[in-house]
Amino acid sequence: MANKCILAMVKPNLTDQVVDSAKKAGATGATIIPASGTGAGEAKTFFGLSLDIRTEVVLFLVSDAMVEPILSAIREAGRFSEPGTGIALVLPVEQVVGMESQTSLKKRE
Repeated sequence: MANKCILAMVKPNLTDQVVDSAKKAGATGATIIPASGTGAGEAKTFFGLSLDIRTEVVLFLVSDAMVEPILSAIREAGRFSEPGTGIALVLPVEQVVGMESQTSLKKRE
């Protein structure tokens, strides 16, 4: 089975909604990494010091067949149609180990 990694950079106040929506669409779990960064505009400053913009990187490992419904759920829950709310991208995955527990959980449901 071919797998993909969906990476979603989302605002911290939307992370729970994104993860919940992705799970409803078929994701079995997520890894959330705190991060900071800037968007297309310049970083905001305060007395000449750059202010970090807080964000969270959410990783989902999913089967090829599940990419579209999960990505669609992430787009909607993350409000990606609004400027500055986040982005998501899909990367190919060459090999995976340790997914046996996730796939057996999904089969039992």
